[in-house]
Amino acid sequence: MTGSAHAIETHRLTKRYGQARGIDDLDLVVEAGEVFGFLGPNGAGKSTTIRTLLDFQRATSGDAEILGLDVRRDSVAIHRRVGYLAGELRLFDTMTGDEHVRWFSRARGGHDEALTTSLIERFQIAMERPVKQLSKGNRQKVGVLLAFMHRPELLILDEPTSGLDPLMQTVFEDLLRETVRDGRTVLLSSHSLDEVQRVADRVAIIREGRLVVTDSVRHLRANAPRILRLRFDADVDPALFAALPGVAQAASRDGQIELHLTGELRPVLETALRHPLVDLTARHADLDELFRSYYAAPGSERGPEEAS
Repeated sequence: MTGSAHAIETHRLTKRYGQARGIDDLDLVVEAGEVFGFLGPNGAGKSTTIRTLLDFQRATSGDAEILGLDVRRDSVAIHRRVGYLAGELRLFDTMTGDEHVRWFSRARGGHDEALTTSLIERFQIAMERPVKQLSKGNRQKVGVLLAFMHRPELLILDEPTSGLDPLMQTVFEDLLRETVRDGRTVLLSSHSLDEVQRVADRVAIIREGRLVVTDSVRHLRANAPRILRLRFDADVDPALFAALPGVAQAASRDGQIELHLTGELRPVLETALRHPLVDLTARHADLDELFRSYYAAPGSERGPEEAS
């Protein structure tokens, strides 16, 4: 798998903890110049994937490349070209933000001073105080700064907005858009679907260590089931609709019948019009609803629980 033009590429990447599975046969491709959303709930395998990609732990089997480099053989070179923000951020408690910048700059061989100054101003980072005196949100700002300050070719961000207030989340999303406009790449690992669908070009959903779907946000939205809400002037049994072709779900909610429709609309309308129909609304499922649908089916054995 040498000579890859992708920012990240894995082939059958697997990590096991004894008999337990972390990730299994992961085939993942992140294109250069995109924000790629990596979605899954706690324990799905997101952090295991990231730690394996960055060679913080060794894969049980399979291969992976970052920026065309082998993640095991070339890990030192990779770390100089990647910005990483861990899901469980750990900083030096007695060091200030300024001291962190100097420490990481020496470790990486430098940083972009103009970008660093801009980020400090945009995120309103208290650089002169020891990080142990900072709130979780202000510590997270320092972590964002350290990930971005050397203008890396690839950003790998694990739950990056944890602890940030809504205003700072907006500033962060603007930063992601600027990063990809600059031709660089972002892998954004999150369980916040609302955040991911605002900024990502493509998403992958991981379930119990396996990828269940990889697609563009636009295509997922276009192919998401329609959500229909029917209100009647009398009680109507949802089972009448559940039996129709293309109806994936039918349930009574808030005095209405809610349907998840993947097929044609006509059978639903014909059935509805046989009853005292008062109102009908329809929309496509959002990513949050689509995400939950991939987790509705019962799973197999789970690997160890992760931080994210």
